[in-house]
Amino acid sequence: MERRKIGVDVGGTFTDVTLSVDGELVTAKVPSTEDQSEGVIAGIEKACEEAGIEPESVSEFSHAMTVSVNALLEEDGAKTALVATEGFRDVLEIGRQDRPSLYDLNAEKPTPLVPRRRRFEVSERASTDGIERRVDEDEVRAIAEEIRNADVEAVAISFLHAYAHPENEKRAAAILRDELTVPVSASHEVLAEFREYERTSTTAVDAYVRPAIDRYVSHLTERTRDLGVPQPRIMQANGGITDADTVRQNAVTTVLSGPAAGVVGANAMATGGTDEPGGLVTFDMGGTSSDVSLVRDGAVEQTTEGSINERPIKTPMVDIETVGAGGGSIAWVDAGGALRIGPRSAGADPGPACYGKGGTEPTVTDANLVLGYIGGSTSLGGELSLDEEAAYDVLSDLADEAGMDGPLEAARGVYRVANANMTRAIRSVTVERGYDPRKFGLVAFGGAGPMHAISIADSLDIERVVIPRASGVLSAYGLLAADEKRTAVRTYQRSLAEVDPNDVEAVYEELAEQLLTEVSDRNAAAVQYAADLRYAGQSFELGVDIERPFDAADAGERFAAAHESAYGYQADEPVELVNCRVMTTVPRSAPPLEYSGSGSPQTGSREAAFTDSVHDTPVYERQRLPPNSSIEGPAIVEGDESTIVIPPAWSVRVRDDGALIVEVRDA
Repeated sequence: MERRKIGVDVGGTFTDVTLSVDGELVTAKVPSTEDQSEGVIAGIEKACEEAGIEPESVSEFSHAMTVSVNALLEEDGAKTALVATEGFRDVLEIGRQDRPSLYDLNAEKPTPLVPRRRRFEVSERASTDGIERRVDEDEVRAIAEEIRNADVEAVAISFLHAYAHPENEKRAAAILRDELTVPVSASHEVLAEFREYERTSTTAVDAYVRPAIDRYVSHLTERTRDLGVPQPRIMQANGGITDADTVRQNAVTTVLSGPAAGVVGANAMATGGTDEPGGLVTFDMGGTSSDVSLVRDGAVEQTTEGSINERPIKTPMVDIETVGAGGGSIAWVDAGGALRIGPRSAGADPGPACYGKGGTEPTVTDANLVLGYIGGSTSLGGELSLDEEAAYDVLSDLADEAGMDGPLEAARGVYRVANANMTRAIRSVTVERGYDPRKFGLVAFGGAGPMHAISIADSLDIERVVIPRASGVLSAYGLLAADEKRTAVRTYQRSLAEVDPNDVEAVYEELAEQLLTEVSDRNAAAVQYAADLRYAGQSFELGVDIERPFDAADAGERFAAAHESAYGYQADEPVELVNCRVMTTVPRSAPPLEYSGSGSPQTGSREAAFTDSVHDTPVYERQRLPPNSSIEGPAIVEGDESTIVIPPAWSVRVRDDGALIVEVRDA
């Protein structure tokens, strides 16, 4: 019997589920809950019921959640202490000299996750050459007593140059773990990389979210065990899954878990779009935000320079640009009379006004209902009925406030402003990085993405949009397709001209062996090697793939080519090796899926407002669209999890796998 796999992604408004059973893909949406595990269990039960199977027959469960990012955004993580080298307790507060708003004299940096009263100093010292002053064990034990008396819930340790010589930090961590009952995050374990501020910040974030992740994963594991479902495997920010015990020990790797799953799912299901000259732009619009990323040459773009709420998190992650424009984003009028969207969201409770749960502010979803893109009789997620009158009421109020001519004009304005916000995000990952968006295909998914994607593509002169099957729950599908991934990094800073290849080989060998002892199947694991390099004097690095055995000349050539690709030139300067990186991948194949849409696809028509005018627009049921059939716009295609809006001058063809390919007519 084929393995039955289930993936569950928790979003701000809905919890999405995909279940692969005997070649069939079953999907479900349920409202997200305050205790995320309740929504997860409800989603699993709903999907299994629709598939006609018992939860006990599920053989694999993969999961993406928002626990860590919510803790950072809402600043309600653990009560954390920081133990630092003497003289460096304030590194979190000092940060970098750059300001988020260069010309704002009143700009403020975010409040440190660890207040000064819970930051402690240890009179140890290491340099890049070795240990200069051994850690005083009695001093560490005295600090442990202070931490215990302060009712601290987690501890971060970040000693100066511990990435190069972690002996003091290892000993201090061992003492604190022996003396205390709270989790301890040590920087040499979280991020063995130079730059004190970023390393300390990342370690503090790990400690700050670790208790919440541990509680949530433990609770979810218990509930799934009671349901008969296997232990969850968790999506990491790097686009790979890992076991629950690993994320308990490396909580920082779970930030942006859900968005990363979406990009992986888009890459897996939009296969026919990868023949675009420049690759794919992935566009995920959910209830509270929109996420944009790039896929080039079939590979998801990665970065190690992320931040959440202006706090640096230097861990490998899918390179995603996020804007506060989702289906639940609230429309408002600023002091100058301009219409704005987000970042505030109505969330799942009370949600948009049209949900009928008490929402009183206009949202993007309300605007889409007034425009006719969502039908008044539509039930979101297959079960949430809409209150059309409530949507008209809040859009009428917005029109009065903005001086617009009625709810329809207000709805048009909300739709245009939301699209403008998302268009800027796409430009930031294409034009601002030297890529021409016209050479890319756009992959649209998320509960609201396909309603906006084609208008956005039109404004960017993108002529091809791919809307995969299960587009409304594609992040959940990405969990079924994601490989198992683990990463490790170590700073090894030398001029390439002075590098000893044997030393570099030893670093790579040690990192690879460390990861291979942790993977689920060592024989199936592929190992990739990379290096961060820069020209002498630069303050940033570029990552390039490396072949082993390490060859300095080859590494230099790869860096020069990467620098020219990114910045348009090569420099006649010495090249420095900064970091050695290793990633192990255990491949997991996406489940085979069948599609055989049949029946009469058109279910009726309704008036929908497009840029030119209001059209009597045919409405189709997505699951009934036959393979290789086509539709001319304007049209609306409704699915269980999302609605696709096809403007005039665009046409749709149905691919064999059920994906919709939307193209400019006669382009």
